[in-house]
Amino acid sequence: MPGPFVVPVHGDIELPKEVDCVVIGGGIVGASTALELAESGLRVALCEKGGIGQEQSSRNWGWVRISRRDPREVPLMAEALRIWTRLSERTGRDTGYARAGIVFTCANDKEYEQHANWGRHLEGYQLESRMIGSGELRDLLPGSHLDVKGALYTPADGRAEPQKAAPAIAEAARERGAAILTECAVRGVETTNGAVSGVVTERGFIACKAVVLAGGAWSNLFCGALDLDLPQLKVMNTVLRTTPVENGPEQAVWANNFAVRKRQDGGYTIASSMTNVVDIVPNSFRYARDFLPAWKMEWRSLNFRLGGRFLEEARVPTRWTMDEASPFEYCRVLDPKPSKKSSERILSNARKAFPALDKAEIAQRWAGYIDVTPDAVPVISAVDAVPGFHVATGFSGHGFGIGPAAGRLMADIVTGRPPIVDPTDFRWSRFSDGSKVAPVSGF
Repeated sequence: MPGPFVVPVHGDIELPKEVDCVVIGGGIVGASTALELAESGLRVALCEKGGIGQEQSSRNWGWVRISRRDPREVPLMAEALRIWTRLSERTGRDTGYARAGIVFTCANDKEYEQHANWGRHLEGYQLESRMIGSGELRDLLPGSHLDVKGALYTPADGRAEPQKAAPAIAEAARERGAAILTECAVRGVETTNGAVSGVVTERGFIACKAVVLAGGAWSNLFCGALDLDLPQLKVMNTVLRTTPVENGPEQAVWANNFAVRKRQDGGYTIASSMTNVVDIVPNSFRYARDFLPAWKMEWRSLNFRLGGRFLEEARVPTRWTMDEASPFEYCRVLDPKPSKKSSERILSNARKAFPALDKAEIAQRWAGYIDVTPDAVPVISAVDAVPGFHVATGFSGHGFGIGPAAGRLMADIVTGRPPIVDPTDFRWSRFSDGSKVAPVSGF
């Protein structure tokens, strides 16, 4: 079965001749950036090679969480939680958001202590998050069979529907004046005296002084064509959704062998909490040194695989002319094949923990490619080497929940207004200025 059904957004027919900013990529970060810029009074064009929200923005778990994040993301995620609470009202459309809480279970004393230690990163934010023991966990999740020490429980966390959110935000941006251009790949950026002067799309030229690349897993390829080196790789995660079922958990739950989130339709989104597939591709060797610290930290959850993906990516051109079709036009949507074996295993694990799921059937399976950086935090930054060019990518599996605030921060940087949070940790230059680039667990 192909990827999940996404609320369709019909693109504009007319291509604007000139705007203030072109946003490349119609996922939740790109759509949020377009909305923020349009609300600031800028003329905006959002260009998407396929459909709005068709890739990882609709294939993720649907978690809106501040809990257990890299500490560098906490200030921005705190802003995201505030934005999510009124996002449906702001867009005039249903995003499926609900503040239902998220539970990270702890199998033993060591994990319990680590999660308790992580809680210090929320000090001063007035967000409810606490450690609970096994007894309180059973009361919180009646009918569950979780053999654990306890859990980190964050009632301030929530959930939303990935198939609805990005389309809702994009439509709201259009109502504020943004052009929404689907099946309109950007082939490249034109510069004048080294600075951005426009973009060439498959449908023609758009003059602009600013560009935001929010291209997800495609960002490395796009940057490379501009002679910009963005260390970025992809990992794949398999997800399933079930038919509706009663008496399942209201809170999203992470355990060592599954993760589960209640859906708006009464079914559940279930995924593996500890297994991601890493296809070995040419860039794996190019960036091996950059990613070595992350691989050492996360090796238990990574399944390295050498297969057909290596040759597929080796054949993708890294340079093309503006008057010929780009790689983005030959692959409108990244739609990797999900693992049937993995999905059946994680459903079995979830059913053992929550017997109410015994009656749930698999309604659909899908997989998605997560764009990752060596330190597992995003780039939200201007690129000094090309004045007017900005990047918002590399969200490393954390992009859905933080996306609306990432769009706000990116818009702040583009417009030059005071940023919603300090953007230093998300700067482009960290990969070349001698900074230590590695994930931070916060434990």
